[in-house]
Amino acid sequence: MSATPSFQPLFHLAFPVRDLAQARSFYGGLIGCSEGRSSDEWCDFNFYGHQIVAYQAPHLCAVSDTSPVDGDDVPIRHFGAVLPLTDWEALRDRLVAAGVKFIIEPQVRFVGEIGEQHSMFFLDPSGNALEFKAFKDIGYLFRK
Repeated sequence: MSATPSFQPLFHLAFPVRDLAQARSFYGGLIGCSEGRSSDEWCDFNFYGHQIVAYQAPHLCAVSDTSPVDGDDVPIRHFGAVLPLTDWEALRDRLVAAGVKFIIEPQVRFVGEIGEQHSMFFLDPSGNALEFKAFKDIGYLFRK
């Protein structure tokens, strides 16, 4: 796969939400994503430089199955971002202050291993699971 040398490919994700006003408040207000183009049925957000699109489709919102990871039941269907530790901590603090209920509390996972990372899981108002993480050493993001 090749890319234009001056262009870093960007990620795009579309997902269902129950209510666009709630999605705007959550992703735009709480998470801090600026809003892009939108209509009565969908809304683009700048998700840390990547494009996510919330589609109003309440009939598609469902709870995800889980899989065991490092002692926790991780939602199989989830998305999020890998942040610098200071940004991860600031987001964690905003979520705590807003009273967000974590499905997996902020923690350090894989302690002492190559993949050591800070991680937290929570749901958006439509039940979509999000994970935000920060690595002790970002060079280990894809290392086995």
